[in-house]
Amino acid sequence: MALLVEIWGRHVSEFSKNDPTVPMEDGMIIYDWNNVDRVGPIAQGPVRLLDETLRDGLQSPSVVNPPLADKIMLVHTMNELGIDCADIGLPGAGDRAYRDVEGICREISSAKLAILPACAARTLDKDVQPIIDISQATGVAIEVLAFIGTSPIRQFVESWDSYSMYKLVRESIRLARNYNLPVTFVTEDTTRAKPDTLYPLYHVAVEAGASRICLSDTTGHATPDGLRNLVRFTRNIIQGMGKDIRLDWHGHNDRGLGLTNALHAVEAGVDRVHGTALGIGERCGNVAIDQIMVNLKLLGILDNDLSQLVLYCKQAALATHFKVPRNYPVVGADAFRTSTGVHAAAIRKAKDLGRDHLADRIYSGIPASMFGLKQKVEIGQMSGESNVVFWLETKGYETTDGLVKRILDVAKNSHRVLDDIELEFIVKRHRQEHAGQ
Repeated sequence: MALLVEIWGRHVSEFSKNDPTVPMEDGMIIYDWNNVDRVGPIAQGPVRLLDETLRDGLQSPSVVNPPLADKIMLVHTMNELGIDCADIGLPGAGDRAYRDVEGICREISSAKLAILPACAARTLDKDVQPIIDISQATGVAIEVLAFIGTSPIRQFVESWDSYSMYKLVRESIRLARNYNLPVTFVTEDTTRAKPDTLYPLYHVAVEAGASRICLSDTTGHATPDGLRNLVRFTRNIIQGMGKDIRLDWHGHNDRGLGLTNALHAVEAGVDRVHGTALGIGERCGNVAIDQIMVNLKLLGILDNDLSQLVLYCKQAALATHFKVPRNYPVVGADAFRTSTGVHAAAIRKAKDLGRDHLADRIYSGIPASMFGLKQKVEIGQMSGESNVVFWLETKGYETTDGLVKRILDVAKNSHRVLDDIELEFIVKRHRQEHAGQ
């Protein structure tokens, strides 16, 4: 027994060298395994955000392309959230795309918004020129996100040879730079591209004037290991060129790894990540920018005020006719909702102690108060007396044993969570039956 205690003591002390406990307002703590053995910050500097909702997000076959007024509304809320940059369209795609991009740029200028506009373009002069024209007409500098497919699959079906690709990249980037527009060179399908394809393309793009390189997981192929390999490879090339070139990460969610990869990208040295509201996008969608922001905030990387995040997601859902899943983090209907007795009892005990901040965290990895929301305790088959008492107190009703028992009996014989309308009726009937007693 003594040997077991000694071994256990050594094991615990090894994990306690850098104590990751999180102090709370009143001395209470949360032990944070996420920070065990972490020797430095997750991000190597400030992390910027590029919102792709109004371009890549609209490639989802299940959403609608919103009218200009809705797009302007979304850009305003992006600005309030402190999102750095927004991809506002591909004006080379047609007249409507051109008009919408121009309208958004005029609004950014007239409203003096801090958010910076960007536009996607194939590495073709006919895609880059409309961006130049809009910039000239509105007086707004638009970042050009110039993309070209780089995977062997894409090159094969397009019958592209290397020299034709170099020419397209060089000429399109030089065209944008002739008008002093910033350029990010986007290698589409980077996570399935060969090193000997990427290496010369990066050199051509940087020499032509690109100031950023965007690594794109266009098909959601990457795992964290593949991502780290790719970032390390690209950073070595940049370092060898002796240029101050920044890195972007653009991820998709086909393997369900979109958010995980975005966080690994930040840790690997990427300084700007792309995403869309609610993860809308082609096939299984892009990485959700709202979830990126929540996690960067909880990790202490982002200090943005996220009180408007729920509004932003609701605006995006309304504008694009996207139905938010009930279990979606933060903004889903069930995100901060419980009907479980044990959970409700713990939340109520924390509140009875006058520790609302603990009630907000005791059964939630994300504090609802960060977004202007509250934990919601409901009553159903899995509930106990604490659920009923919590609900009654929240509604300002007097708590009696008889009323608590009556509500709980109904709940236990129900096949679902009771609605507030049903609960109000039970209270009303109970009061009528016991009037004057």
